[in-house]
Amino acid sequence: MKRLLPIINPVAGRGTYKDGLGEALHVLHSAGYVPCVRFTTRAGEAADLAAQSAGYDLLCCMGGDGTLSDVVEGLMRLEEAERPPIGYFPLGTANDVATTLKLPKGDAPACARRIAGGEERFWDVGSMGGGRCFTYVAAFGAFTDVSYETPQQAKQALGHLAYILEGMNRLTRLPHCKCSVILDGEKAEEGDFIFGGVTNSLSVAGLIKLDPGLVSLDDGLFEVSLVRYPETLAGLNQLMSQAVSKNLSGPALRIMHASSVEFRFEEPVTFTRDGEPGGAYSSVKITNNRRAVKIIC
Repeated sequence: MKRLLPIINPVAGRGTYKDGLGEALHVLHSAGYVPCVRFTTRAGEAADLAAQSAGYDLLCCMGGDGTLSDVVEGLMRLEEAERPPIGYFPLGTANDVATTLKLPKGDAPACARRIAGGEERFWDVGSMGGGRCFTYVAAFGAFTDVSYETPQQAKQALGHLAYILEGMNRLTRLPHCKCSVILDGEKAEEGDFIFGGVTNSLSVAGLIKLDPGLVSLDDGLFEVSLVRYPETLAGLNQLMSQAVSKNLSGPALRIMHASSVEFRFEEPVTFTRDGEPGGAYSSVKITNNRRAVKIIC
């Protein structure tokens, strides 16, 4: 029998962890796993529990992308050889990781069957200031704080619509900031930006979709997205034209690839990390840890 550590966030996804939990555990037990279930009781506890998972054959995360991010952060405290593979039961609102990996959403028994019979694949992990890690996005600027500033009650009641409504509320006060962008040690861009994102995902906030041909989850490279502030109506039209035509290398919107990214701002700028608050920085370096963890899909 193999050792299994399921880490469950009981408040994620409106507390829907109860739906099918018994059947899911039975599926995994039938596959040869002996579960030792742990529930989180405070923010950040998933990271602490995951950091104690050395010796387990499988770690399962039942929660949203923020819970998964904490689990990965905890695994990064272990030596690489000690990190068990991750089985993910997505219960959150956006579920970007589940979208990228095409995992079942809100169906615990289906997830358990996928985990029991699925294959492990490597996943790059990002690290940034303060030793924090992220699984799929670190970003600043327009709409990046929508996911965690949108009231939890609204997210639970309205789902994706809550993000859209909160985003529309920001249009009249669009933030922008001046910064320099250094990719792999060389200055790549400088200017006034309304958005900057460092991602390893096909989906961000459940709204932004990237071309699968553009993204590889274990190549050691981030996708770095930059959107310049449109100072004039012509600039806004240019941005809209690029977005509609999916031109990702023009003057208003660019997506580049790099293993390390550094942002230097004139004053501290707030980041989001996997849909949660990521801190404020005047200068921050983001590094790709290639093939740092394994996830079953």
